[in-house]
Amino acid sequence: MNRYPHWKNFLICIVLLAGAIYTLPNFYGEAPAVQVSIIKSTLNFDPAAISARIEKALQAATPEPIAHEGIIVDANGVRVKFVDTEIQMRAKEVIENEFVPDKNDPSYVVALNLLPNSPAWLTFIGARPMYLGLDLRGGVHFLLQVDMPKAITQRLETMAGDLRMQLRDKSIRYLGIARDGNSIQLRFREAGQRDAARAAISAANLGLQLLERDAGENDYRLDATLSPQAAQNIREAALKQNISTLHNRINELGVAEPVIQQQGVDRIVVQLPGVQDVGSAKEIIGRTATLELRMVEESVSNEQLFQIKNGLSAAPYGTELYLERDTRGEFPILLKKQVELTGENLTDAKTGFDERQQPAVNLTLDSTGAKKFYNLTAQNVGKRMAIVLVEKGKGEVVTAPVIRAVIGGGHVQISGSMNSTEASKTALLLRAGALAAPMDFVEERVVGPSLGKDNIDKGFHSTLWGFLVIVLFMSLYYMMFGVVSSLALGANLLLLVALLSALQATLTLPGIAAMALTMGMAIDSNVLINERVREELRNGSTPQAAIFAGYERAWDTILDSNITTLIAGLALLLFGSGPVRGFAVVHCLGIMTSMFSAILVSRMLINFFYGYRRKLPKVSIGTVWKPGND
Repeated sequence: MNRYPHWKNFLICIVLLAGAIYTLPNFYGEAPAVQVSIIKSTLNFDPAAISARIEKALQAATPEPIAHEGIIVDANGVRVKFVDTEIQMRAKEVIENEFVPDKNDPSYVVALNLLPNSPAWLTFIGARPMYLGLDLRGGVHFLLQVDMPKAITQRLETMAGDLRMQLRDKSIRYLGIARDGNSIQLRFREAGQRDAARAAISAANLGLQLLERDAGENDYRLDATLSPQAAQNIREAALKQNISTLHNRINELGVAEPVIQQQGVDRIVVQLPGVQDVGSAKEIIGRTATLELRMVEESVSNEQLFQIKNGLSAAPYGTELYLERDTRGEFPILLKKQVELTGENLTDAKTGFDERQQPAVNLTLDSTGAKKFYNLTAQNVGKRMAIVLVEKGKGEVVTAPVIRAVIGGGHVQISGSMNSTEASKTALLLRAGALAAPMDFVEERVVGPSLGKDNIDKGFHSTLWGFLVIVLFMSLYYMMFGVVSSLALGANLLLLVALLSALQATLTLPGIAAMALTMGMAIDSNVLINERVREELRNGSTPQAAIFAGYERAWDTILDSNITTLIAGLALLLFGSGPVRGFAVVHCLGIMTSMFSAILVSRMLINFFYGYRRKLPKVSIGTVWKPGND
């Protein structure tokens, strides 16, 4: 009657063993580390060379070499583990001097970080510690203000260029198109041309409000301003693009579970748990890259180019000097200042191979960009066009091919002197795009690891003392059934921590509060079972029958109460944000583990103590009051 089949006992034990293994990494803590990442998109990522430079720099440190606990290579860069933070800070200075000699033009970023101390065998089977939030692990917190007026200005500049192209396609002659403050001013020689332009712009539905104005004879003007709805759409799009860009940039820091979310109408909150270096974090957040297509100025000779590069002569008006890199080195190249196409028209960037099976980046343009690129290639067949990657205000020529034929369809390929790693990194940077609008750091603060450790200690002690008090009460009130309930409660906590670790969920202070709440809910299920068993004993059932009926008849009540609570938790998870979601994640997982432990684990233990006895005179479940005993 009260016996599980062997396969079920075996399965429950396997689940508990897996829970113990996946909980184990959380007890090893974290080690201070220094991370080296590449921030120059055209620089080749060579882990072996970077590791060798780090090793050499640490050995050459004065007054004595710096020992480390290991060098780890991953997609985010190279990380070096150390024994304590004092050695970490000293090593960071040495490594930074090696990799960032010029603070004004860095190719690498050197940042402080934390790495798990788990043994290699646990990492090999995928057992990792759960992520800890900023309030528990420490890290940096930023509040950024998006410059919305600048977003509007940039959009108006783009619209001015689109209007020029649109009027040319419609064969509408105009005297000039220029942005004037928060409006675009169009000038025409004839009123008929202005009327035709007004009709064409209105049909394009660009969200522009048009106002006619006459400045004199042969000077008919049309002022275009953004409608309130169009301006609002631009502000919302700028905020979303900046958040997306920040997500891509922060990946370079290797931050686990960063928090990047909107606050208000024009602010973004960024929280980076585990990052201890504010300067390096700001360096990464400020990184963006965008694309520019410019025509090469081919009227100068190679000798003149080198004279311009060496400062012996000035660049011709309307041109700029850049450096083009190939397998032979870097060579000067003169580009026209006029930007023909920008990354704003880029919809996707993926890695691939060119016709020579060399690594390349395949770009996809939107309809506007495709049309511009078609016209550009049609007008410049046989000429060189440079593809410039602009990062942190500085541009580098990725490639400058000759336009062999007209290119349509909106598909462009970048190839040249790049390997697969460089192609992947370039594609990533281009997908991230440029910030839609500049941002200012209006607030920044650091939550130190010591404060995070203090929060962990307090949360751990509160959970521990709550657990011990529950164990004491249950053991005194329900005797052996109380001890079994306490063991099931311990199994519940074990499985909950294991699930959080396996899913790599983020634990915060609200999450610890949810753990304490989960304990109360889990033990409540066992209280229902124990009281149901008592009730069956009072009604005259034999001990074995009372145990069987107690678990069977309490199941419906336990299921109903947990489902209703789970619905409330899912609502918090779906509609909440920040700390509320952290609470909801632990709460929902805790409901599932509590049902497993309260029903299956406790039943298995009760079966172990009582299920194999044929004659069971009584059970240890505390005082069972019966009518007439008073």
